[in-house]
Amino acid sequence: MDTGSASKSAIWLKHFIICLIAFVMLYPVLWLVGSSFKPANMIFSEIWFWPRQWNFHNYVSGWFGFQGSSFSRFLQNSALVSLGAVLGNVITCSMAAYAFARLNFRFKALGFALMLMTIMLPLHVTLIPRYILFNSLGWVNTFAPLILPKWMATDGFFIFLTVQFIRGLPKELDEAATIDGCGPVQIFSRIIIPLALPALITTMIFTFMWTWDDFFSQLIFLSDIGKYTVPLGLRLFLDSSSQSDWGPMFAMSVLSLVPCFILFITLQKYFVEGIATSGLKG
Repeated sequence: MDTGSASKSAIWLKHFIICLIAFVMLYPVLWLVGSSFKPANMIFSEIWFWPRQWNFHNYVSGWFGFQGSSFSRFLQNSALVSLGAVLGNVITCSMAAYAFARLNFRFKALGFALMLMTIMLPLHVTLIPRYILFNSLGWVNTFAPLILPKWMATDGFFIFLTVQFIRGLPKELDEAATIDGCGPVQIFSRIIIPLALPALITTMIFTFMWTWDDFFSQLIFLSDIGKYTVPLGLRLFLDSSSQSDWGPMFAMSVLSLVPCFILFITLQKYFVEGIATSGLKG
């Protein structure tokens, strides 16, 4: 066998192994999609994901939801909460990141250190104080506890991510803008924001996906079925004391993946760029 044939065989073998590993990693998702089209008695009776008998009724019955609330209501609620959180994080976290990366003020180093400490603090530690605070404000069973904190730059991870990106931008741009008469606000809006777009889009993608998939916070603060989001709506299909509607739940789970999938595919270029360049400069 010549060298060219051996090289081609090695390439084909490598591609085959990569495809096999990808199939193993994607198999749970494929099984979810396939099970959404299976009758209830065939979902757990066979391992292979491809349905032998197609059942589209799962999507129809799942869409009409529970107790007069259709699944479209849950999708609308999740979209409202997620978009509110995205706007809040992008605006306030970018402002805080610009202050830490470019401005000089007293206790800047201490404030940055305290911000980093919040990243290491588990969410459950602050659960009871937050619930007491939001309950005293009358926010429980509303979307306010899920949206308004995002408008106060409470996510230290995104502040740190954007700070690292801004530090990688040349300071000469700020100096040139200052000579032209721009102040900090104009520098931030006209120079930093356009150049930091990859980091902001990364913040947007992560915030949307984490908020869209969040179950714990929404379970704690929401009790009215009409205000339920997608994760809580999917939970309604499961009943520990009687029969669970696995088919409709899998069908609605597939639909709930569509917004995150579209968002990631559309903005994948900026997402990769934001992650790759945020750690170049300390």
